[in-house]
Amino acid sequence: MAWLNYHHLLYFWTVAREGSITRAGDVLHLTQPAISAQLHTLERALGEKLFERRGRQLALTDTGRLVYRYAEEIFTIGRELQETLAGRPTGRPPRLVVGVVDSMPKLMIYRLLERAVRGAEPVQLVLREGTAERLLADLAIHTVDVVLSDAPVPPTVRVKAFSHLLGECGVTIFGTPTLLAAHKRGFPVSLAGAPFLLPMEGSTLRRSLDVWFAEMDIRPNVVAEIEDSAVLKVFGQAGVGLFAAPTAVEREVRRQYGVRVVGRVEDIRERFYAISAERRIRHPAVLAISSSARRELFA
Repeated sequence: MAWLNYHHLLYFWTVAREGSITRAGDVLHLTQPAISAQLHTLERALGEKLFERRGRQLALTDTGRLVYRYAEEIFTIGRELQETLAGRPTGRPPRLVVGVVDSMPKLMIYRLLERAVRGAEPVQLVLREGTAERLLADLAIHTVDVVLSDAPVPPTVRVKAFSHLLGECGVTIFGTPTLLAAHKRGFPVSLAGAPFLLPMEGSTLRRSLDVWFAEMDIRPNVVAEIEDSAVLKVFGQAGVGLFAAPTAVEREVRRQYGVRVVGRVEDIRERFYAISAERRIRHPAVLAISSSARRELFA
């Protein structure tokens, strides 16, 4: 495995910050030739040019700007580590890196994380969206602190992770006033032939809806299958079709999209999980998220 030489990275970072090798030499107490040699060594190790000459000035290349952003974060975190170990405040809130499975409803994500950003001890929130498999791999190498998902850890994923149930709720069917007038009476039989917007096949909600429609012998008119839950609701807001969302965020869906409740389905249970690399959650912000979800959102 090729290891990054952090001394070389420090010299690069200092040159980029100071704007010249001469000024960097004054800061680092090194000669210009010594710094230049270290920069060339770093460029050879990375296989990319980090600086280019523009007249008499040094300018970062596109790769140089990318490396600088990483170096800035690396040395900032290193400084905070020293300050934390010394018992001094770091000057900024702790980071919470949350992986969000891409099938999660966007309003549900906000409601679950609201306490983390608005609590008495706020955190600097970093959200990463992706597939469950990719995010669980990130969890295993500790690049994310917790994963929010609408399903527990799949048995096929060979990662040591633990699923903590945050809560469950039923499903509400929404529509515009026009669609409400046409399909509310006689619900749920009235959904037969109704225009409907469905999540993509493979998602947890889609599987639940398909099973429920089959059990009720209802065949809606599926006018669109949409992967992004927020885009699906925008189509529903425009009256393209009815759509389903977790009952726990019913009020927010009605307010944000101006739709009405056509009916509620308690037979479908939507479950949401915080997945961690530890059997017991210890991160204070994740504990606050879990407590708030059980006490308020899914009460």
